[in-house]
Amino acid sequence: MTTRMSLSAVCHALDGPEQIVLEKVSVGSPGENEVIVRVQAASLNFPDVLMTYGQYQFKPELPFTIGMEGAGNIVETGSGCKRFKVGDRVLFKGKTGACSEYVRMREEELSVLPETLTFEQGAAFSITFHTAYVALAKRGFLKRGETLLVSGAGGGVGQASVAVGNALGASVIAMASTEEKLAIAKKSGAEHSILYDDYKFSDRVMQITEGRGVDVILDPVGGPVLAESTECLAWAGRLLTVGFASHSFGSVPLKTLQKKGAALIGVRAGEYGRRNPAAGQEAQEELLKLAREKELRPWIGGVQPLEKVAQSLKAMEQRKISGKQVVRMTGAPEGR
Repeated sequence: MTTRMSLSAVCHALDGPEQIVLEKVSVGSPGENEVIVRVQAASLNFPDVLMTYGQYQFKPELPFTIGMEGAGNIVETGSGCKRFKVGDRVLFKGKTGACSEYVRMREEELSVLPETLTFEQGAAFSITFHTAYVALAKRGFLKRGETLLVSGAGGGVGQASVAVGNALGASVIAMASTEEKLAIAKKSGAEHSILYDDYKFSDRVMQITEGRGVDVILDPVGGPVLAESTECLAWAGRLLTVGFASHSFGSVPLKTLQKKGAALIGVRAGEYGRRNPAAGQEAQEELLKLAREKELRPWIGGVQPLEKVAQSLKAMEQRKISGKQVVRMTGAPEGR
C-alpha cells in the first residue's frame, strides 16, 4: 500500500484564520477497517473559525488541518472493510481534517452520499443538517403542527434548521439580519420572516403567533438573541442553544423560564453521537431518509478553491457571507 501525501489547509497558531497555510501532510496507509477518501469537496463551519483562535469547546493540538466535513470517493480500503468499496461516493464529518486532498478514516465514520446530492452539496450537509436534526428531533422533540423560531436563519445551521423544521411539519419563523439571508430562509421553507434590528424581535414574534409564543426556538447566535428569545416562548416551550456566532453565549432570565414552564437545552450534536454511538447512527439514518423523502438541500453561498480557505473563514467571521461555504479540492470536477 502507498503512503499518500495530501495538500492540506493547516493552522499553525491560534491567532485567527490568517495563520492557515497550505502544505503537504502524510495521510499514511489504511489500517484495519480504515479507508482513504479522495476528497472532492469540503465545507466550512463557524466552529472552524473559533478553533483558529482556540475559542471552541474542542481544542485540537497544533498544527491541525481545518475542516469538519466533506464528501468524496473511496480510493483505497484496509483489511476488514465490509461496508464500502473503492469508488463509492461517501460523506464524512469529524472535528478536523476535511480541507485536504485525502483523508484516512474508520469505515464506520462514513455515510453513503445520497444520489440526490452532488459532492458540493454533500460536503455542506453533514454538520449543519445533523446539528439541526439532533437539536429539533432528538433534543427539542419538535412535533408536527408546532411553531419553530430560528435565529441566524441565513447561516449554515440556521438554514438547515429551517429546512428540517419545515420537513418535520412545523410552522417556521425565520430571523436574520439582512433581506438576502431571509430570502434563503424563505426558499428553505420559512412561513414567516423577521428582519431584526439590534436583535429586537420578541414583539414581532408574539404578533405573528397572536400572543401565544413559539413552541421551540433554535438559536445558533447567542448573546442578546438568546436572552430576548425567552420573551417569546410559549408555555412549556423549549429554547435550544446550539452555538454562539455572536462570540458570546449570552445569558437567560431564569425567572422568565420558570414563569413559562420552559426549558433551556444545550445541544452538542457531535457529542450526542459520541456519547451514544447507536443513537447517533439512528439519527444519521433518520436524517438521510428525510433528506431523500423531502429533498433537503444545503444552501451553498460560495465555492472556493483550497487556496482560499483562510479568506473564506475571515469572511465568515465578519458575517459578510450567507449560506454554506464550500471548498473544492484541486483537480476535483464540479457536481458529481
